[in-house]
Amino acid sequence: MPSSNTPENQPRAGESTSSLTQTQVRRSLKASILDGSFYAVMQGLTQNYITPFALVMKATTGQIGLLSSIPNGMMSLAQLVGPMFSERLGSRRRLVMLMGLLHAMMWLPILLIPFVFSSHQVTWLIAFMSLSTIFDAISQPAWGSMMADLVPEDIRGRFFGNRNRIAGIISGVFAYVAAGILQILTGNPRLAFAVIFLGATAARIVSFYYLSQMVEPVTATIAKKVHTSIWEISKTLPSSNIGKFIIFCALFNFSVMLSGPFFSPYMLEELGFNYVIYSIINSASGIATIVFLSWWGKRTDKAGNIIILRITAFMVPFIPVAWAVSQNFWWLIAAQVFSGFAWAGFQLASSLFIYDASPPDNRSRYIAVYNSLSFLGFSLGSLAGGLVLPILPPVAGSQYLSIFLLSGFVRLLFVALLVTQITEVRHVPVFNARTILLDDVNPGKLKKIAGKIDRILKNKKG
Repeated sequence: MPSSNTPENQPRAGESTSSLTQTQVRRSLKASILDGSFYAVMQGLTQNYITPFALVMKATTGQIGLLSSIPNGMMSLAQLVGPMFSERLGSRRRLVMLMGLLHAMMWLPILLIPFVFSSHQVTWLIAFMSLSTIFDAISQPAWGSMMADLVPEDIRGRFFGNRNRIAGIISGVFAYVAAGILQILTGNPRLAFAVIFLGATAARIVSFYYLSQMVEPVTATIAKKVHTSIWEISKTLPSSNIGKFIIFCALFNFSVMLSGPFFSPYMLEELGFNYVIYSIINSASGIATIVFLSWWGKRTDKAGNIIILRITAFMVPFIPVAWAVSQNFWWLIAAQVFSGFAWAGFQLASSLFIYDASPPDNRSRYIAVYNSLSFLGFSLGSLAGGLVLPILPPVAGSQYLSIFLLSGFVRLLFVALLVTQITEVRHVPVFNARTILLDDVNPGKLKKIAGKIDRILKNKKG
């Protein structure tokens, strides 16, 4: 029997998504989960350890800001060329695979920096991380568009919730693995980071393999259609519903990244935590995210994405504020659990809304604009944070606490001004925040209960 990615099983140009067999769809979604799982291994080994790697190379506070802002800025620009590349290649899948392989290979020069470069090591790290994020970013609009076509609309919340939950568990486990390696090799951090990044390379290569096992649906073999240009999409952003959503996310990300790069140096340098404690606090948020992803996923399927977005957007501003309240280990764990709960719902609702609200023929372009402006917000936010931090008056003797409070205030400002202007695009029942947070969001169950009550009342009347 031919495999799911052989020519016999590939849809031809112009065919609809329904031309894919259920077996092809099932295999592709299973491959997507495995791809995400090994991508999560790479993330767990690296995501929270780039800043510590830079600190080993004596990075300054300004350089830490640049280490976040420059790669995110490059990622913002790279998103915009993704749709053009996928159209020229004639396949979204092909582009995703090519960029995935290049992304995997970029961890090799990163791990070699301390061994090859005797000076300007942080500068080289910023350069290589920028290249790495560019390769990853170019593929994201194509990947998002392909997945939106593969996953049926009525189960997107549950599918991506479960996929992200599995990835979160794996990422959390390998974050501890990285912390253990660093703790065991405390006297030789260069070797420790080399081992960690070599593991990340291997995991990303396996992720690439599972990407190759996916079948590309319909519009993926890009039929010749008239596409709306990215410039034309950008001009409609202030007036359209999806445009208001994109603008809100960009500004919200700016406010988040005012403080985002500085939690690591705050814990490692100011509070003096070792890598194990650092990893435990970081992973508390990831574990909470894992726990609540499926919980939020069921609610997005039933109640829509915007109500979830609004609820969680009002929670997120209080996360950095909590860090300014106490330095107690257990308090920070509680703050991270709250963070995971809020971000699980916000990120899931955001990613699903862009799939729902963007027209299928131009979905990759809308995703590109959304990702581009989101990463521009990340870039400018971390750059602004790095510039503002040294001149802020200390709170309780710490300028890090000052930037945390400033970030919380700016987040709340953007939420209050913008999030209520975005409306739901799906036909869903109306639920209020209390029902979503405290009750079982299940219209079918509610109808059954109502039916039982009606029958009881009728029997009593009889």
